[in-house]
Amino acid sequence: MKSRREVIRILGRFVFAFAGVFSLAVRKVGRAYADIKKRILPGDTDPSMLSGDNPEYLDTRNLKIMPLERFGTMGDVDQDVDTKAWRLSVGGAVGNPLRIGYDELLQLPAIQKNVLLVCPGVFSYHARWAGVSIQELMKRAGVSGTAEKIFIRGQSRHGEKKEVFLLSEVKTDAVFLAYAVNGQTLPQKHGFPLRAVAEGHWGAEWIKYVTHITFE
Repeated sequence: MKSRREVIRILGRFVFAFAGVFSLAVRKVGRAYADIKKRILPGDTDPSMLSGDNPEYLDTRNLKIMPLERFGTMGDVDQDVDTKAWRLSVGGAVGNPLRIGYDELLQLPAIQKNVLLVCPGVFSYHARWAGVSIQELMKRAGVSGTAEKIFIRGQSRHGEKKEVFLLSEVKTDAVFLAYAVNGQTLPQKHGFPLRAVAEGHWGAEWIKYVTHITFE
């Protein structure tokens, strides 16, 4: 017969697992609804005037790219990274865990997308981000077919920072990892050497100074 403590532990695990599944389900429904309700912005829209809008509901295909000097910043801006020692770790539900150096990362097939970043009520900017598709990393790491989400982790002066995204977003490159912006190497204050680009998500979820991605 199980002790009371064991029963409580089992119930706790069940509640935690249910909460995770429920959260993913809500986000899937929200994403589907957003795709239907997106508002197409005209080409003469000033991207810097969109800080009051939820990027999840905006179709930004017509927006112009903003100059780098007009970009705002949030969170940490002064993390100093030694690219000779830096590694991107890829792990979790994978058959072949990876540790990729900066120079090796730059040799991987590159992608480029125009994506709007919004820090709600503070600033917004539209940029051309270049980097690596997480799908490429998935192939090299041999991600399990049962994986449903990805955790992206980065450095912070307060310790590790992380965000979770649906794998379905990765498979459309709505979420990818950028090492350049507007044709320039990613500036330190914007997350050098690597940051997450997460289309349709608030800027606070665009993890900077990325070090780990984990599939679950």
